[in-house]
Amino acid sequence: MPRVSQDQLDARRQEILGAARACFARHGYEGATVRRLEEATGLSRGAIFHHFRDKDSLFLAVAEDDAAVMVSTVARHGLVQVMRDLLARAVSPDTTGWLGSQLEVSRRLRTDPAFARRWAQRSAAIAEATRDRLVRQREAGVLREDIDIDVLAQFLELAYDGLVLHLAMGRPAGDLGPVLDLVEEAVRRR
Repeated sequence: MPRVSQDQLDARRQEILGAARACFARHGYEGATVRRLEEATGLSRGAIFHHFRDKDSLFLAVAEDDAAVMVSTVARHGLVQVMRDLLARAVSPDTTGWLGSQLEVSRRLRTDPAFARRWAQRSAAIAEATRDRLVRQREAGVLREDIDIDVLAQFLELAYDGLVLHLAMGRPAGDLGPVLDLVEEAVRRR
């Protein structure tokens, strides 16, 4: 029997995550039945759950994957850049799936206490990356000094959440670049 390399396993896992992301976004967590996940991935339940313990673990892996990308971007370029990237890709099917997953995470945070406990660590990583980036920007003299860092972080998080909701509701992306310029200008040193 031929051995499967770790690279092949990792590639298959990423394929499953991508297809599952779209399925969860389209149907919600409850509506993304195992049958629909099989159809979306083109794999059997055995193949899917070889990589993930159960549907809940698969959903959490999708959300964690998205959060890891976001933390990395925030750490390097800030939360406004995450918003700019999101806006630039707003019409992409991958982005639509990602937005749906974000809304599903939000819904489960409100309705599933076990999920909320498990998600707290991921949420904290995003908040910490945002705060660390703001501290570095303030130390570099780029960020305004008259407002507490935590308030600036909350402002940026609210702007991000508003953009996600706007796009996820199917509202047109239009030219929101000037709006993001305004958000960025609001936190910059005057």
